[in-house]
Amino acid sequence: MERKLAAILAADIAGYSSLMEMDEAGTFQRLRAGHKELLEPEIQKHHGRIFKLMGDGLLAEFGSVVDAVECAAALQRGMAERNAGTSKFTALEIRIGINLGEVIVEGEDRYGEGVNIAARLQGLAEPGGICVSGKVAREVAGKLAFAFEPMGDQQVKNIAGPIACYRVNFDQSPPARIEPRSRNGTLRKISIAVLPFSNMSGDPEQEYFSDGITEDIITDLSKISNLHVVARNTTFTYKGRAVKIQQVAQELGVAFLLEGSVRKAGARVRVTGQLVDGRDGSHLWAERYDRELTDIFAIQDEIAHAIIEQLKVRLLPDVKMAISATPTEDVEAYTYYLRGSAVPAHVLEILHAVGPTHVRKGVRDRSRICARLCGHRPLRRRSPLVAIC
Repeated sequence: MERKLAAILAADIAGYSSLMEMDEAGTFQRLRAGHKELLEPEIQKHHGRIFKLMGDGLLAEFGSVVDAVECAAALQRGMAERNAGTSKFTALEIRIGINLGEVIVEGEDRYGEGVNIAARLQGLAEPGGICVSGKVAREVAGKLAFAFEPMGDQQVKNIAGPIACYRVNFDQSPPARIEPRSRNGTLRKISIAVLPFSNMSGDPEQEYFSDGITEDIITDLSKISNLHVVARNTTFTYKGRAVKIQQVAQELGVAFLLEGSVRKAGARVRVTGQLVDGRDGSHLWAERYDRELTDIFAIQDEIAHAIIEQLKVRLLPDVKMAISATPTEDVEAYTYYLRGSAVPAHVLEILHAVGPTHVRKGVRDRSRICARLCGHRPLRRRSPLVAIC
C-alpha cells in the first residue's frame, strides 16, 4: 500500500441543495461555469490536481501546502468577484478546508485520514471562508501574508481526538505567531464583531426578528474583503449575557464591536446601534432609527455604511452595490423568512412550527426567500414546502 504526504483541499457550495430546489437549471449553470472558469484553472495554476468531484464538491491534492492555501484564497477572492452585485439568495459561496497529512494512494484517487480531516474542516468553514488544521497553519506561518485566527480544538465525526482548527483571514497581515491570543495581545486594526441585537419588544416571540437583523448586518459587513468580521456562530454565544465590551474584544481578538437593540411594534420598528472601541470602551458612533417596518432594509444598509465610514474602510463599487441590494420588496415575506430561519430543525418541523399558511405568505412574491427558509438541508421533490412554493 503506497502512502505519501500531501496537502488536501476540500471544497463545496454552501446551501447548494436549497439553491438547486429553488432554481435547478440556473444553479447548475452557475456551478458549471464556476468550475470551468475559476476552480479548475486556479487549482491547475497552483500546481494542484482534482482527484474527486462530488456534485457541488471537490477534493484536490497539492504537493505544497503553501500552494494549497494560496489557491484557496484565490478561489474565495474569485468567487466573491463573481458574486458581486448578485442577490444574497442566488450567490454561490464556497466553503474550503485544508489539511496536511498522509494519504493512501490508489491509482488517481486518494484515501485515508488526511483526506477525511480536510473534508471535516471544510464543514467547519464559513461560507466564503477557509478553515485549516494546525499542521497547515504552522507550516504556512511566515510564508504567506495571511492571518490565522484560532477556532480552538474541534471534535469532528469519525476522527479520534480533537483537531486544532484555524480560520484563514487571507486579506489581513499575520499576527506575530499562530496561537490563541493572550490577554495582552495586540488587537487587529480592522476587525469587528457584531453582538446579538437585544430584543426590546417585551415579547420573547420577537426574538427571531432581532436575531435576523443582526445576522443580515453581519452578512453585509462580511462582503468587505479588507474588513474581518467575526462569524455569527461565535458572536451569538454572547446572546443574553451581560458582557464587558473590553473583555469581549479581547476574547474575540477584535478592535471594534457593534451592539444594538430592536423594538418592533405593529408596523413600526426602532433600531439602535452603537459602534464601540474595544480597547477602551469608548463610543465611536451611535444612532437611533425610528421608521416604518417597510424601511428595515434601508436601516440595515445605513448601519453598514455608517460602520464602513467610521472605520475608514475602502469600499469598491461592486461591493457597495451588493450591500445595498434588497432581497425582496415584501417586508411581510421577509418577516416570515426570519421566523422560519429561527427554527433550527428539519424543514418539515419548520412547516409544523410556523404553519403552511405562513410559509405561503413568505414565498408569495416569488422571491428567493424560499431557498433561505429551507436552509442548507436537502429537500425531496415531493416535500410539502416544494409543493407550496
